[in-house]
This record gives sequence, C-alpha cells and structure tokens, in this order.
Amino acid sequence: MKKCAWALSSLSLQHYHDLEWGVPIHDDRLLFEFLILEGAQAGLSWSTILNKRIAYRLAFDHFDVVRVASYDAHKINELLANPGIVRNQLKIKAAISNAKAFISVQQEFGCFDSYIWQFVQGKPLHNTWKNSTDIPAFNQASELMSKDLKQRGFKFVGSTICYAYMQAIGMVNDHTVDCYRHAELKQQYS
Repeated sequence: MKKCAWALSSLSLQHYHDLEWGVPIHDDRLLFEFLILEGAQAGLSWSTILNKRIAYRLAFDHFDVVRVASYDAHKINELLANPGIVRNQLKIKAAISNAKAFISVQQEFGCFDSYIWQFVQGKPLHNTWKNSTDIPAFNQASELMSKDLKQRGFKFVGSTICYAYMQAIGMVNDHTVDCYRHAELKQQYS
C-alpha cells in the first residue's frame, strides 16, 4: 500500500503515520501531550521528538496537566538534566506555562477539546494534496488558532506549530491522496 513519502524513512515514522497521524483526538490528556510535543519540536525534526516520546511521557508525568502546571524550579532543573528530552529551558518553561493556560481553557470551555476543535467547526478538514510538497506549513485556521492561543498565554504556538498540531490531532487530513490512509480517514471521519 502506498504511504506518504515522509513516513518511509524509519519504522517509528511509519508506525506513527499508519496509526496516529491525522486521526481525530478528543481526549484532553492526548491533546495536551501533542501540544507540548509540537512545541518541543520547534526547530527540530518530528522523528527526533517521536523517538523521545516515551522519555517525555515519563519526564512530564504522562502529561498530567495539573501536575505539569505545578512544576517548580527544582523540577525544571531535573528536566534540564534529563538526556531523554530536549533540554531547552524556554521549551520546558513553556510546557509549564502552557499547562496553566490549558487548565484555564478547560475551566472556560468545559474541556480543551471543545475549545480547540472550534477552529475547524468540530470536523476534520480533508485536504486533497497530490504531493507532500503541496502541503502548506500553515493555513488560515492555524493562524487564527495561533493568535488566540497566544492571547491566552500559550508559548511555542506559532501558526506553523499550530498547523503541525492540527495534523497530529486529526483536525486536518493531510495524507496525500495516493496514500491509503487518506481514504480510510476520510471515510471514517467525514
């Protein structure tokens, strides 16, 4: 079966492509996990973050948003010493402030899911890209999302990161039309 070209370079990318990328997520814990991982990816490859995902889950208490929001200077130093994650102080501090902003959104909207999916009116967008080079780095929805997240105090949420987040959590189906997953996701989530 034909797959998106980016997924062919490693088994971990193939697994992620085949089972997760583009599948709609509505669980707040997973939405928080991907928000933190996409922010950690800034300036790096997704395969780097994907290979560190288990270490991130352990280091960040399985992305328990309440626990992450309570991290203090001692925990920040512990994370900065952890070779299993990206040891960037700005990204680590952003994860903590994003946890606090995430909780505020949950309190306002009942759950983060209700808030984030409003940027696509609650339904995945199914694009029809012929080649991976056709896939944009951002779109209008990711620009609006980025602006709103920043106003709410989120960090590392530029429009490109937001678009990658939208792809990861299934808000957009950016599998190329010749990839077997494109039709599967369109049929299952239209």
